[in-house]
Amino acid sequence: MITRRLLLATAAAITLAAPAFAEGRLKVVSTFSILSDIVANVGGDRVEIITLVGPDGDAHVYQPSPADAQAVAGAAVIVANGLGFEGWMDRLVEASGTRATIITASEGITPIAFGEADHEHAEGEAHDHDHAKEQAGHDHDHEGHDHGAFDPHAWQSVTNVALYVGTIARGLSAADPAGAETYKASAAAYLAELDRLDAEIRAVLAALPQDRRTVVTSHDAFGYFAADYGLTFVAPQGVSTESEASAQDVAALITQIKAESIGAVFVENIADPRLLEQIAAETGARIGGTLHSDALSGPEGPAATYLAMMRHNLGQLAEALSQ
Repeated sequence: MITRRLLLATAAAITLAAPAFAEGRLKVVSTFSILSDIVANVGGDRVEIITLVGPDGDAHVYQPSPADAQAVAGAAVIVANGLGFEGWMDRLVEASGTRATIITASEGITPIAFGEADHEHAEGEAHDHDHAKEQAGHDHDHEGHDHGAFDPHAWQSVTNVALYVGTIARGLSAADPAGAETYKASAAAYLAELDRLDAEIRAVLAALPQDRRTVVTSHDAFGYFAADYGLTFVAPQGVSTESEASAQDVAALITQIKAESIGAVFVENIADPRLLEQIAAETGARIGGTLHSDALSGPEGPAATYLAMMRHNLGQLAEALSQ
């Protein structure tokens, strides 16, 4: 929650905010590390990116600081995921007084509605871009952490990220028309890499036997990956790490793991591993590895870019599920 102190600190900082272009580069604020890497691949040297929630950070429980508000105040462009992922974003924008263009990267995707047991894509009205924009923000009645009607983790689908790229390229071009051709070319090159990544994931996972396609993770962040690539993901927590897993949900998951002889469970880089370690101990399942769900690793880690993150996750899954 943005506090009164943040509001006051921001008011003082606005007058000190840097111009929207710094040494010829467009000043962009991105809400979290995965999104920043996508923006960097489109923007290249024409953009200067500030990331609010950095590597290994958990955006679900993030609390903005006065420094963040100052960064937002001085930005030309803000890039957010939308679909309610950044429940704190509306308050931060309001506190900063920014006049930046806001790009909602998930605009145009078909979101997955909560409560869909089979993780199939939502019907009809889920396509409505205006409704998706409304969800991008922001529920003022739940302290900014209610994700609304849809699963926000759309970047777990490479196909969705290809749509992110187009949306970001158009937004950057509108803010910086002189760079439009550069953004277009960079987007095309990155889309080719995403196509190769998608084909690689499909080829590797297609080889898994049908009885080895259930994955246990910390929180429900992989619905889009499951829908695209034919896996089933189960988790003791819901889509937000802010909500504690209930004893009933944990017990039901333990029962499922035993009944289905699920051999491996996966911790996440943004989550406390102790609950999954407890579940593994009680079921005899092993820890299959660490998946990166909502954040990249640091630059020296195995998931320092979106492409590296998806390949790292793929390797962890393929190795554990094939045993």
